[in-house]
Amino acid sequence: MRTVLESAHIHPGDSALDNKLKPGDRDYVAALASGLQILKAFDADYPRMTLTEMAGRTDMDRAKARRFLLTLESLGYVRRDGRHFELTPRVLELGHAFQASNQYRAVIQHYLQDITAEIGESSSLSVLDGVEVVYVVRSAAPHRLMAITLSPGTRLPAAYTSMGRVLLAQLPDGELDARLDNVTLHAHTPHALTSKEALRENILTVRRQGYSIIDQELDLGLRSVAAPVFAGNGDLLGAINISTNAARVPLDVLQNDYLPRLLQLADTVHKTVRSAAG
Repeated sequence: MRTVLESAHIHPGDSALDNKLKPGDRDYVAALASGLQILKAFDADYPRMTLTEMAGRTDMDRAKARRFLLTLESLGYVRRDGRHFELTPRVLELGHAFQASNQYRAVIQHYLQDITAEIGESSSLSVLDGVEVVYVVRSAAPHRLMAITLSPGTRLPAAYTSMGRVLLAQLPDGELDARLDNVTLHAHTPHALTSKEALRENILTVRRQGYSIIDQELDLGLRSVAAPVFAGNGDLLGAINISTNAARVPLDVLQNDYLPRLLQLADTVHKTVRSAAG
């Protein structure tokens, strides 16, 4: 199985590799070589390792392997789970051959799990199907936000979810109007929009600003922020969100802290996923 680093488009005949350095040469950076050796030690047979296992795989002493693992962890290329270390999707930025159907969802799953681990809130990826959003990837926090359990396959009305409004905002005007003609609006809460004119205006605002924040329109206490996520070739992969409890997270935290995290995640996916095909 080829590793991510081995998938990079570098060929033996490239001029950059002519007369290549050897260990011990003056310009040879041994520390860089050791760091790459650590990354390449992970593969299908060894997806996660303890410090001792890594030292054995790379023929490094434990102290040296530990320094490199901790450095790679600080840079975001490795993460720690108890005694074990494993790669993060960020290593995909080092290669250019990540292309297999729908594997982007596994990449996004890892990123969403990172957000949940960092801030303790649920995060999801959804796609638009008619006038509903369908959850395709979800990283759930321990606390429940709604009476129903949200999981891949769950459908919610696009009009009353932040991901739904983000996805509706990506449609051309004619298609957007056709979808809105099929929307049935309900006053799920006192905060819910019940006018199609108001809904359309809100969606156009979402289109201009590039994100959506919904505050307790579908369920009292449910507050969320969403943004579109695109592949490197411009394919729309879906919408990602962070959802939280209104009593626990103020709106300004959602906008000033969680939204930048979400936009950074979308940018990282854009740089690492080449197309919707993988």
